[in-house]
Amino acid sequence: MLNTLRDWFGFGDFDTAQGHSHGAHSHGRGDEGHGHTHGVIDPSIASTERGVWAIKWSFVILAITAVLQLFVVYISGSVALLADTIHNIGDATTAIPLWIAFALTRRKPSKTFTYGLGRTEDLAGILIVLIILFSALVAGYEAIDRLINPKPVVELGWLTAAGIIGFLGNEAVAVFRIRIGREMNSAALIADGYHARTDGLTSLAVVFGALGVWLGFPLADPIIGLLITIAIFGIVWQSARAVLTRMLDGVEPGVINEIRHAAEHVRGIERVTDVKARWLGHALHADIRIAVDEHVTLNEAQKVSIALEQELREHLPALAAANVVFANDARESAAAPDGGHGHHHAPEPFRVASELGEGLLEIVDTAQGERMRLTFSHPAPGLMATVTITRPNGPEVLALRPTTVSVLESEVAPAEPHEFAAELRLANGQHEVTLPFRMEEPEGHHH
Repeated sequence: MLNTLRDWFGFGDFDTAQGHSHGAHSHGRGDEGHGHTHGVIDPSIASTERGVWAIKWSFVILAITAVLQLFVVYISGSVALLADTIHNIGDATTAIPLWIAFALTRRKPSKTFTYGLGRTEDLAGILIVLIILFSALVAGYEAIDRLINPKPVVELGWLTAAGIIGFLGNEAVAVFRIRIGREMNSAALIADGYHARTDGLTSLAVVFGALGVWLGFPLADPIIGLLITIAIFGIVWQSARAVLTRMLDGVEPGVINEIRHAAEHVRGIERVTDVKARWLGHALHADIRIAVDEHVTLNEAQKVSIALEQELREHLPALAAANVVFANDARESAAAPDGGHGHHHAPEPFRVASELGEGLLEIVDTAQGERMRLTFSHPAPGLMATVTITRPNGPEVLALRPTTVSVLESEVAPAEPHEFAAELRLANGQHEVTLPFRMEEPEGHHH
């Protein structure tokens, strides 16, 4: 029951950013399982036309609701109903900028607007916030004026009916906007749908105001009007925060997590070194930098890139474009402030030279945290490695497991401090080598 109410008000577990929920089918990761029920999201012209369809009917329903309420305001003199009516008029007019925005997003990219006009939906969101803010100021002024200068409220039966009409009209609009917004992954449309649902409750508050007047408390009407105004200001704050986040290229953290998760399903990707994403209207654009084995061919690298894009589109149906870039470890390491060792205070790496292979042993940052990594240029077949660190409380043993043909990595992070004496043991079943080494943290980072 509680979950149903939370979802009705827009606080449920549905992930609008990703367009799906977790828990339906496995991606084959053993016993863990990580399911996805993928929603049908089509950020194409068809979806835009469907969005316009929802906006048109929202406008019609709210316009009819507002007209009926205006009539009752005239005959009853209720300031609570006036506040609710002003709000519904504001909601109806929000259809106009959204309608224009959806129409503009249908235009193809041009030499001037190379990404298209998806940002017009964000601009429409700002206009919606301003319209709602204006309605709140007007409603608040009228409520305060009525508290200072009381006037009789009449036709309480009509007033009650108008409150119920307002609730039903807003609920119908909420159903339209939320359902179509989820299909399109339009944050503006979904937010406006839950906004309409909350407005339905404010319309019911008018009924309580009429009941208070009927019971002999005439100030109940302006007090309810003032409470409705406060509710409108709360909606202004929530809507402004959501729209401004999008305008400033902000995304939900779940989007980035889902991109990294999608990369885990692609064979050949050693790690994701960087992820960026942003919304252009209801279309998601992502930039992903990945590291692969430096010995793979160009054809193999292209297959990895294509596989990643396909996996991303399965995990993120709203994805319109994915720019996959391969990390150049050598160049990026030289440009990095820390020398590319993967950690802001990582010790200098240990250069390994033995009959079983030559390479580099270092502590690096990964998506899972710090790890001990051994990278070989030409390792012996079947090579296994173990690092034994001398600690005051006893030795710390890290087994390095192969992640690719030339990379071995620990499954856990080495303990702090990262300044120690240790031994690297290499073995391939035929030969075994033990190499002592020492790691020291850079100046200023000693523990």
